[in-house]
Amino acid sequence: MSGPLRLVPDEAGSDWAEQTVQLRTLPRRNRRPAAPAQTAVPEEQLDLSPDPLDELAERLADVCADAVHPYEIAAFLESDGLSDEQAGLLYGRPDAFTVAEELFERVERRYPGPSAEFANPWRADPWRCVVRGLVFALPGLGYLLGANLFAATRMRFGLPSGMLALSLSTLVSWSWNQALAHRSYAWLGRGRRRAAGRCLAVGAPVGALVAATTGYVVGGPLGALCFAAGQSGYLAAATVLLVLGREKFLLVALAPSAVGAGVVLAVEVPQLARTVVLLASLGLAVGLAAREILRCLRSEQDATELKLPVLHELPHLLFGLAVGTLTLIAGLGATVHQAVRTGATEGASASPTGPAMIALTLSLGLAEWLLFRYRAMAVAALRTTHTAAAFTRRTGGILLGCLFIYLTTVAALDAAATVLWPGAPALGVPELGALLLLGGSLWLALLLNAFGLSWSTALICLAAAGAECAGLLTGVDPTVLQLIGCGGAAALLTAIAGPVLGRTTKHR
Repeated sequence: MSGPLRLVPDEAGSDWAEQTVQLRTLPRRNRRPAAPAQTAVPEEQLDLSPDPLDELAERLADVCADAVHPYEIAAFLESDGLSDEQAGLLYGRPDAFTVAEELFERVERRYPGPSAEFANPWRADPWRCVVRGLVFALPGLGYLLGANLFAATRMRFGLPSGMLALSLSTLVSWSWNQALAHRSYAWLGRGRRRAAGRCLAVGAPVGALVAATTGYVVGGPLGALCFAAGQSGYLAAATVLLVLGREKFLLVALAPSAVGAGVVLAVEVPQLARTVVLLASLGLAVGLAAREILRCLRSEQDATELKLPVLHELPHLLFGLAVGTLTLIAGLGATVHQAVRTGATEGASASPTGPAMIALTLSLGLAEWLLFRYRAMAVAALRTTHTAAAFTRRTGGILLGCLFIYLTTVAALDAAATVLWPGAPALGVPELGALLLLGGSLWLALLLNAFGLSWSTALICLAAAGAECAGLLTGVDPTVLQLIGCGGAAALLTAIAGPVLGRTTKHR
């Protein structure tokens, strides 16, 4: 992620000041001639260029040749300490931007393209993304093992009370862990592994406790509340392992649940055996997460103290809450709508998953790989395009291509899940359109988040989630809500992404 350009007002201008002293004695085209009593020294003896800008162009040849816009050269000059006053004194130009424009015109463009020596920092391992996609999708099998725990006769807001408690605790876990992961990544990015370990050691258990308490406050059958508590603990442990890059450990922890779910689909299994399998996966995940945290805490003590404001995580917490709400509405919106419309007060359990949620969770690995792929191709475009307009067109085409691949995959997964999921309604054009708008909105939001637009994405997604919740409770069809809410969010995010991601400085 490229950071803002910083001007260095103190010591960075020392080179320019030294040149000022040297060049004050040199003849300049816009300077008055020396006094008659002095003897002018021929320029050939001084071995100087008639225009000092020629010397600067030679010195900054590499920077100017790789630039796709004069503003890049101007940013470099300002970061090196060249002020407008020094531009006039040294080079006879009114400001640093004029100097940059003339340098851009004088130095020939050189775009060799990516070479073997060019190290792109956004290269992603596709197999690692596949593994991450599996660990995102496999937890859904746990709902098959715990399906009997959600049977309830009391309904709240169109859902069985147990399912409502589980849904709200899930929202708390998603939002909390989104902020926790961002903060931990921030520590790791600064080389503070021990600080990241402390953050995870405190944040993960607290988040699990808050999520489990939310489920108990809502109320419901004891089995459903225990499942919600176990899920909160698992999500906290999974956050630790994913942040620390231990996806394979998480895959090992999910193996018992995956095998158990396969057995449940084939034969009838007592609930006690199902519970033991769920506890085995939970215990493995928590144990492996604790092991990795201890390894971080044993890392070398950081030499200097560094503080990260906690409020910086607020937009990421809100973003996690919004994404969780939009996803749950996609999976459970039809159940809530039917209950609100018919006024049902009794019912069996609602399905915690569905074709739409299965398609979204299975696509998360591809979504992450495409995010890396976009950034890698955008960085490569900096070295192969000749103008700022060409770079904007190139990155726009890359963005559309990545989005097309992702949405096509989501559509294929949704169609397959609809065929395989027992009792799933037929896939219609409006339902598919709503899912694609949701998937496109979430992918664009994640991409903009990676470029530092966390508040914009959080507020847009939160507004869409709030509008869908309000409409759902008043009996509006969930498909219509998703078309409107996610469609509006997708339009806003696209309008932001085009100008922002078309700037060369965003990819530096």
